[in-house]
Amino acid sequence: MFDKILAAFAFATLVGFLGILLLWVPRLDLGLVIGATVLLAFIDLFLLRPQLKSADPRK
Repeated sequence: MFDKILAAFAFATLVGFLGILLLWVPRLDLGLVIGATVLLAFIDLFLLRPQLKSADPRK
């Protein structure tokens, strides 16, 4: 459960940082790269990660 909370916090931090970057540098090409980055991070953290087995041998 803690790993999901930490992943959500990390994702929110990433989106916040990239949002501030986009506000200070409003360019279309940068917006497309940021959009792709956020999309790939979302897919990795919230769609693919729950399907992976834990690598911890103690579990």
